[in-house]
Amino acid sequence: MAKYILKRLLYVIPTMIIISVVVFTTIQLPPGDYVTQMIENMRNQTGGTTWSPEFEAAMRDRYGLDEPMVVQYTKWIGNIVLRGDFGYSFQNSEPAEVVIRDRMGMTLIVSISSFVFTWIIALPIGVLSAVKQYSLADYVFSFIGFIGLATPGFLIALVLMFLAFKYGNVSLSGLFSPEFENAPWSFERVIDLFKHMWIPMIIIGVGGTAGLIRVMRANLLDELHKPYVETARAKGLPEWKLLIKYPLRAAMNPFVSSIAWFLPSLIAGEAIVSIVLNLPTIGPVYLNSLLQQDLFVSAGFLMLLSLVTILGTLLSDLMLAWLDPRIQYS
Repeated sequence: MAKYILKRLLYVIPTMIIISVVVFTTIQLPPGDYVTQMIENMRNQTGGTTWSPEFEAAMRDRYGLDEPMVVQYTKWIGNIVLRGDFGYSFQNSEPAEVVIRDRMGMTLIVSISSFVFTWIIALPIGVLSAVKQYSLADYVFSFIGFIGLATPGFLIALVLMFLAFKYGNVSLSGLFSPEFENAPWSFERVIDLFKHMWIPMIIIGVGGTAGLIRVMRANLLDELHKPYVETARAKGLPEWKLLIKYPLRAAMNPFVSSIAWFLPSLIAGEAIVSIVLNLPTIGPVYLNSLLQQDLFVSAGFLMLLSLVTILGTLLSDLMLAWLDPRIQYS
């Protein structure tokens, strides 16, 4: 197992190199750059003032944007590998890694909480829907699941904010109360965070919960109708023990494999919800960096997201090998 993990981790290096080339090239595809965007904003603010070519050239030279893309990429990836330097955030006037780091902590807290919520809810409901197929509970949960799949998270957030403010005079925005917003970390601030955490946790996790319920129901139904289940039942094995020992374990395979895409989708897909709820996560910063062509923040975030995807795939493979003895480490 240790040899398999080491082998997979070594694969991360060439994979991340390929991803870095794709990411940097993709970020460079839109016409213009940050200087173009900045000069356009300045022109709009000053009533159509035109800037000299010398000023624009000086700005490009200052940010290194006048160099060929190959040179920019080589400097960027070299600084990341050798110094942990992701570049400079033009818009925030500080290193890109600082911008990402300041928001990544809260992003991971919200995403992991939503992930745990999704599994805790989706697993038992999916099992219940499969075991009690075509029952009232199955129909109710299937209906709720379809609503969760069809309703965007930001719309659920807007509805909850409206209801909370109208009927409870409570604001659901942010992760902290005003008095703890910029306060240093303390036990009281952690408790205040937990009080606000359930709102984004449910809103972000509800879409994934609905999807995983359908996955678990479909796979468990497929396993429950296989001959080995009937054989075990004929031997007198209790129904609950039969369910846990055989079909549930086999039905968990697609459920577990979803970690590879579910974790990065939580981190990347919470941008609009975070804007609506005013959450201090990386999503709004990433979206704004794309709009403002803040190259190094966008590229750095995509690199971290790719790394999370690769590590999530490794975690999925390890859990699948543990769940299913037919899968071998190789």
